[in-house]
Amino acid sequence: MPTLDFSKPLYALAPLAGFTDLPFRSVVKKFGADFTVSEMISSNALAFKSKKTFKMLEKNELETPYSIQIAGSDLGVVQKAVELINERDGVDIIDLNCGCPAPKIVNNLQGSSLLTDLPQMAKTIQTIKKYSNKEYTSVKMRLGFNEKNHIEQAKLCEDAGADFIAVHGRTRAGRYKAAVDYDAIADIVKAVKIPVLANGDIDSPQKAKWVLEHTGAAGIMVGRGAVGRPWMFQLMKNYMSGVGSSEVSSALVREVVLEHFDQMIEHYGAHGALIFRKHLHTYSKAGYQGASKFRDLVNRIEDVSEMREATKDFFSQEYSY
Repeated sequence: MPTLDFSKPLYALAPLAGFTDLPFRSVVKKFGADFTVSEMISSNALAFKSKKTFKMLEKNELETPYSIQIAGSDLGVVQKAVELINERDGVDIIDLNCGCPAPKIVNNLQGSSLLTDLPQMAKTIQTIKKYSNKEYTSVKMRLGFNEKNHIEQAKLCEDAGADFIAVHGRTRAGRYKAAVDYDAIADIVKAVKIPVLANGDIDSPQKAKWVLEHTGAAGIMVGRGAVGRPWMFQLMKNYMSGVGSSEVSSALVREVVLEHFDQMIEHYGAHGALIFRKHLHTYSKAGYQGASKFRDLVNRIEDVSEMREATKDFFSQEYSY
């Protein structure tokens, strides 16, 4: 039996640098994400066995299926990175990043800049496919670099051996601000035979349902829409099935925030409390009294116990979703 069941819509957590680390993915997985993806991994850093990079490969035991996303275009380096991933159990997918718009990635013919060199993009996908011992090879791409070229790109992914693709409905030039072109994603779905996951500004159960129906995609990939709301996947599934609640309780929010905090400390040590500040900023934004003062407070707290207690007190109030 295949690990991924594309006969029904899949709900996946998109890789998001600085946010979708192991603690966050662990929380998301409990709320029904069908598969999770690592933060983007530099194939160069992996090939040279960076300790920090190896730690980024770690997964929670709940993360099945699990995808590791790599960035790179040097075929020898990509091969070495794949061979190192091959040594790890519990990995089902190796994904190639063809979407990251960050200049430091783009300037090295990685991420979305691979969309400017389609022959090299094809060779990179073929290299992963050839050397990987994992069940799936996938690609996450944008619609193009400066201009849309989505159909050619999608067909290239299919021809190069990708088992499925995730499409962010903007060009690199559109970054995260331009309107998402869901029509273009629908065009891709019609143009290729492999499954397509839709990605971009899917931030509510209602939007998820509309995107699935409008594009005909095999599933959706949610990134920023789940930050501060890791329960979003369960709400989406409930809404689609008509079973279960489409709301979350204040008690559940508090429980999730504290569990996430504890996971951060377990994974990073005391420094995890400082990293967690950005998550507290997003968790506190929706419907809480005194959120601004709370964010100012946690920005000044460095002690782990003090921060946990302040967090517990703040999230004991009623939450308005």
